[in-house]
Parts: sequence; structure tokens; C-alpha cells
Amino acid sequence: MFDDLDAQYADFNFDIKAEQAKLEAADIIVLQYPFYWYSMPGLMHRWMEQVFQHGWSHGTSGHALEGKTWIASFTTGAPAFAYSREGMMRFELEDYLAPFKSMCILTGMHWGGFVATTGVSYGDRKPENEAATRAKLASHTEKLMALLAKA
Repeated sequence: MFDDLDAQYADFNFDIKAEQAKLEAADIIVLQYPFYWYSMPGLMHRWMEQVFQHGWSHGTSGHALEGKTWIASFTTGAPAFAYSREGMMRFELEDYLAPFKSMCILTGMHWGGFVATTGVSYGDRKPENEAATRAKLASHTEKLMALLAKA
């Protein structure tokens, strides 16, 4: 199943029970997003805040997500080198994923890893760059499929 939160909930008015039911039915949960200010976009973050409720996803009676696998799949505008100790961010991409790993611990999910494609910038969306961008995204899809096969 594929859900487009932007299309469904542009108003941030989530159907919490429906979203929880989708997660309960899944074995593997993949969040695909653009890396936005070192995390996921606000809509997705708000979705987590509202859907992952105490007593449902965590807490003494919250076990709905236990045993499921969580995978992060994202793109960045900055090139790979920017996300290195020597690059302008001074942190590696994996460092930014610590909150998701902690969330997996809290909810009893398995951290399934991540797939990141760097250097996918709005500024590069020009006709002459289309083939290169499509190749990057095809490679991203292949890496994600390989990660899913391991999960």
C-alpha cells in the first residue's frame, strides 16, 4: 500500500483510526520523504505525533507496532560529501536518524535501515538534467527494493 500524506491530509486533519489501521496491517513501514531541515517534513512529523498515540504505539498497553520493521527512504538536496565529518554539515546522514531509531526502540519496531539519495535538488530540475535525475531515482528504487528484500 502506498499513501501520499500531502494529497490526503494537506490540511493536517488526519483520520487517526484509519492511519493506525493501515500501520497495524503492515509488516514493513517505509517512510519516503525529502530530507527537510535534517528530518522529515512537518506534515509527516505531525502525522507521527498524532497517530503514534500513547496506549496504542507505546506505553504499558501500547503494542500495535511491535515486531514491525521501519525503513527510512529519503532524498537530500545537498551532495553526499556535505553529510560527512569533513563536509559542511559535520554530521553523517545516519547521525540524523537517531530519533527514528529511538522511536523503534520505544514502539518495539525493528530498525530496518535507510536508503538515501543525495544531490537531488530543486535547483537541478532542468530539462538537461532530467536523465541524470531519473537515473538517481531509479538507483534509489533499486536500493530500497534490496533493503526490503532483506527485511
